[in-house]
Amino acid sequence: QAQLVESGGGLVQAGGSLRLSCTASEDTFGGYYMAWFRQAPGKEREFVGVISVFGRSTSYADLAKGRFTITRDNDKNLVYLQMNSLKPEDTAVYYCAAGRTPGSRSEDYAYWGQGTQVTVSS
Repeated sequence: QAQLVESGGGLVQAGGSLRLSCTASEDTFGGYYMAWFRQAPGKEREFVGVISVFGRSTSYADLAKGRFTITRDNDKNLVYLQMNSLKPEDTAVYYCAAGRTPGSRSEDYAYWGQGTQVTVSS
């Protein structure tokens, strides 16, 4: 079964931007909704947003609206999370996930990456 791999995390100053990428280690994620979640130390995992199978629609949590954008390129087997106007409270491990429906719960997604650390300094 295909597993997911995230990249692009790192250290950025408040107000800056990062673009995270996600790809499948085997096969492709064609036919799947692709979501981003994040988890900060001592906090529950939270939904960031999801993109439809062909990238025609997206849905975002309030924390992401106006700042984060999810895109996908199925031909390149890539999904992106563009993050702008970053705040220290965005510091977390960010995960991509693949599922058959565009849910907002972790249980809606069967395949997950290992996560990539994003740290925003003040």
